[in-house]
This record gives sequence, C-alpha cells and structure tokens, in this order.
Amino acid sequence: MRVSPKAKNILVPIIAVIAGFLVGAVIMLLWSYDPIEAYSSMFQSALGSMNGVGETIREATPLIFTAIGFQIASAAGFFNIGLPGQAQAGWLASVWFALANQNMPSYLLVPLEIIIGVVAGAVVAGIAGVLRAYFGTNEVIVTIMLNYVVLYSCQYLMQQTMSSKLRISTDSTKTVVNGSLQVGWLTKMFGYSRINTGIFMAIIALVIFWFLMKKTTTGFEIKSVGLNPFASRYAGMSAKKNIIVSMLLSGAFAGMGGVIQGLGTYQNYFTQTASVDIGFDGMSVALLGAGSALGIFLAALLFSILKIGGLGMQTLAGIPYEIVSIVIAAIIFFVGIKYVIELLFKNKTPQTIEATGTTGTGKEGEA
Repeated sequence: MRVSPKAKNILVPIIAVIAGFLVGAVIMLLWSYDPIEAYSSMFQSALGSMNGVGETIREATPLIFTAIGFQIASAAGFFNIGLPGQAQAGWLASVWFALANQNMPSYLLVPLEIIIGVVAGAVVAGIAGVLRAYFGTNEVIVTIMLNYVVLYSCQYLMQQTMSSKLRISTDSTKTVVNGSLQVGWLTKMFGYSRINTGIFMAIIALVIFWFLMKKTTTGFEIKSVGLNPFASRYAGMSAKKNIIVSMLLSGAFAGMGGVIQGLGTYQNYFTQTASVDIGFDGMSVALLGAGSALGIFLAALLFSILKIGGLGMQTLAGIPYEIVSIVIAAIIFFVGIKYVIELLFKNKTPQTIEATGTTGTGKEGEA
C-alpha cells in the first residue's frame, strides 16, 4: 500500500490507539464485562459534563509540558527518562517560593514562581547533560538515578529544611493562596473543576516548541546532532553545546509540568512515595504524538480522557480501573512496535519492482 510519509505518521498512531482499545475490549469480554458500556461510561465521565471536560483538560496540561521536554531530548538523540524527577523539582521549588512570598504582589509572584520551577527542572536535567557531554556517561542511567535522588531529596528538604510555618504537617505544605494558577471565572465555567490557567501556558508552549524546532538555528542544530553527530561536528556545530542545551530545555519544560501540578492542580506540595507519574506519562504522550506539536496536544487529551474517564468507568459501569492501565499499556506497546504497523504502508521502490521481476532484470532489492 503506497502511503506518503506524512500520512504514515498520522496513520500509525491512529492504528495503535484503535488496537489498544480493541485489546482492552477483548480483555473485558474475557472477564464478562461489556466493553461498549465500559467505553461509553469512560467518555461520558470525561466529556459528558463541564466538570468532566475541565478535569480532562486539567489532566492533559502537565502532560503537554513533559511530552515537549521528552521530545526535545529525543530530537537530540537522547532518552530523557528523568522527567519525573525534573517535574518534581519544579513542583517543590515553585510551591516553596510561593509559600515563602505570600505577601508579594501576584503580578510579580506568579512569573517568579514559574521561573523558579522551570530553573529547578533545567538544573536537574542539566546534570545529566553535562555528564554526557564531557564524560560520555549514559543519560538513561544517570536520569534514572537522578529520579531517586530528587525523590528523596525533595522529601528531606520539605520535612527537614522547609520552615514549619509553611507546612501543615511533615507530609504536606500549606495551600498556596496568592500565586495559585486557578482562577475563579475559569473554574466556575468548567463546573468548579480544577482546570487552571496552565492550559493557556501549555498552548503557548506548543507554539514555542514548534517554532523552536522548525524555525530556529538552535532547533536545527539539536535535530542535526540527533540525526548525525559526526556530520554536524564536521559542519561546525558543537556537539557538547547542543547536548547540554537540549537537556536544559527538556528539563525546563518538565519543570514547568511540575509547576502546573503544584500551583494549578493541587496548590501545595506533599510527600511523594514514588516518582511523579506525569513524567512517565509524558514520555508516552510524546511517542504517541509522533513528535509534532499537534500530535502531542491530541495525545495528551487522549491520555487524560483515559485516566479521567477510567474513574467514571469504574464508578458507573463497575469495571476495574486497571483495565484503563491495560489499554494505555497496549497503546504504547503498539506505538513502540510501530515498525510492524509501518510494514503495512511500506512503499515499493525500484529495487522492489526489480525483485518481483517486473523489469526483467531479476535483481533482488529491498522494499
């Protein structure tokens, strides 16, 4: 089947999503659940009311930021698996700064707390970038280790270093009042959900991401280093600089995802028993979104529909929430083996025609 590369990039994620839903349906049937009722309950819960829509958008917002962060590192040829730690660093730093400066005017506090969170995420990712650039260490191993370093460091900082005046207990900070990203008119519009102004920042971030990667020299160099570091070095590009820049940008966006969680969704920080899930989910969103700004936006919405709707599926249809996890895992599985799906759309080349004997040469070629 002859399909253009652009169409292929669209079809592969769509087929992966459909296949994931089918796998979920088969599992439901095996356990005597009605998949039609289940999926109806899912979409009804996520999109059937203004509150549901607001919560769905709220769930998608931080995923957009972490997905952008993952994609920037991926474009440079690196697998940044440290997004959870970078997001957590941004979360704690922004909330801590906001609580410590509640008397500051909000028009100053909000930009500063965002900058603090973004810088915190960038610093954590920058450690891995510097180690990779100057010592050749594997960024996957370093970022995995940093996730645990940040997890327990944040716990120590909140419990042992943060002023007790900013906490209600050793496990939770006070609620951020001045500097919160939730605004009354938006919350009321969406049925008093936890939607916040972070969604507007996420849309701006997608535009910035698109412009950075498509229209700037920095984006071109990042992609060039990712595609061929040797050729880019021959062309005069600094591999070390672009490694560090790509990781700093990746961590900055991940840190912003943490800011949204802290100042938008929860409005506080509380002890985390494991790495924050928006980091790992952001990786999945980036993979499903095929690296494009629009793809990331749509994939983030799909994941949030699954997560928010999964709660409704459990409540309304009595189906275990774990089924949603299976659907998500199946979708990512099919995205991960997309080369199998791509075989369906692999174009015939002149060598293939020769292999079929059409030209009469009898030469063997590759598809």
